[in-house]
Amino acid sequence: MFGKKKEILPEDEVHLKPVLGVKPGVYLSALYVFTFLVICFCALVLPGLAKPGMVFALESEPAGAAVRVDDVYIGTTPCNVFVPHGAHQLTMTLPGFAPHEWSVIAERRVFASAFFPRKERLVETLTETADTAALLQGASEYAAWSFTGEPTAIYQIPRSLSEGVYRSGPIAATPRGYEAIDDLLRGAARFTTTRASARDLVRAKALADNAGLAPSPLSLLSAIEDALAYLSETPGSAAWLAALLPKEASEAISGSSWYAKVSRNQPVSRFPPGFGETFIVEAMLFRELSGATLAQGEAFPHEVEVNGFLIAANEVSREVWDTFLVAEPRWRSDNLTALKAEGLVSEDYLLSLNADSSTIPSVSWYAANAFCAWLTTLLPPALHGYEVRLPTEAEWEYAAKMAERNDGVLQDMSGGLWEWCADPYAPLNFLPAKPETIKAIVSPERVVRGGSWANQPNTFDVETRGSLPPEFCSPFVSFRPVIAIKSE
Repeated sequence: MFGKKKEILPEDEVHLKPVLGVKPGVYLSALYVFTFLVICFCALVLPGLAKPGMVFALESEPAGAAVRVDDVYIGTTPCNVFVPHGAHQLTMTLPGFAPHEWSVIAERRVFASAFFPRKERLVETLTETADTAALLQGASEYAAWSFTGEPTAIYQIPRSLSEGVYRSGPIAATPRGYEAIDDLLRGAARFTTTRASARDLVRAKALADNAGLAPSPLSLLSAIEDALAYLSETPGSAAWLAALLPKEASEAISGSSWYAKVSRNQPVSRFPPGFGETFIVEAMLFRELSGATLAQGEAFPHEVEVNGFLIAANEVSREVWDTFLVAEPRWRSDNLTALKAEGLVSEDYLLSLNADSSTIPSVSWYAANAFCAWLTTLLPPALHGYEVRLPTEAEWEYAAKMAERNDGVLQDMSGGLWEWCADPYAPLNFLPAKPETIKAIVSPERVVRGGSWANQPNTFDVETRGSLPPEFCSPFVSFRPVIAIKSE
């Protein structure tokens, strides 16, 4: 019945027997003690024997330095690094700063090392190297983030540009250093396509004007004056700001006298009446264009001065490309695996969707440049001092607009295949920057122009801009080279 105590029968009882004459109470106590000692050994002693060493707590000013132990990357400061027992080399590196090294001997602690490891704190104030490497890296990261669009609640973008200025700040205290930083900020401004990137640019400018320190009221005023002067002297900046800023600020700019004045003063192209002489190099026909003023249409209308050059009348043909492959077999399609490993082409290298086409498609930007370097070696003596290269974006647009005026001179400038240009792609190409700065800031993409037969009609014209990663190969992309005076 419920509540009645169950009777324990003899057969239910367990009786331990002595082992080797040792009573159960004795050997069970010994077993418990042994188990406890094993647990203590595994927790307190074994880690120190199996993994001897110590922990170094590394800090740097500024933070974010890469930490390496015996040239193996471990992390970034501040961080705790376990170093095995023995002699080792610890290194801190940060762009724009001299690396710092320690020769250390990691001592061991056997007892309780898993819970209380031997630890040493190493703190270092890094020394600037009087260059702008940190800012250049930050500007390149800033450029790459411009292709991701406005940040959302799901993801945020780092303040790469202003952090680069902060790390390079002391350099701005000298006139030469400030000028170098200002040049890089002007180049980075060409990638300011979101409000988040605009905030980063403003913060970077304020830090630069105060040598990397927190801005003072005076330095903020100076930064504002510089920004206003820069915007007033830059055609297209009014329309750029109106498109970038929130609605209220955009409407204020659109209704301003500044915006009205800029809108009235539209850029005008000043072209020669036609093409000049013709040259034939390796069965390719080139047509001469003298210098001109181009009213470049996108991203915002602006004037560009273009020097004289010669441009191929057609995209590169299969016949000429095959001649190039004989001279430079490295670029043959049967070497695809090696070219991909070097990041020079993608999977679709030399893939064609139209076998009847005379044009060579699916050529990467790198392969197109290799072709141009080869063709430069074949220039006649009359073109001494010249080189073959891809056209700049302005040269390509100038030639395309001239071709519209002189029908039949250049083939397939619009609607044949997209064509590679030399320029790194910058969304705001109308913002001025020095040529060397434009090259130094690494854009993840290169310009393509002209559209292709696969695009819907009326979706592109000779002013339409496009961009692709330089290793990308597409059946809808080719190129036509130009011949121009060698750059310095």
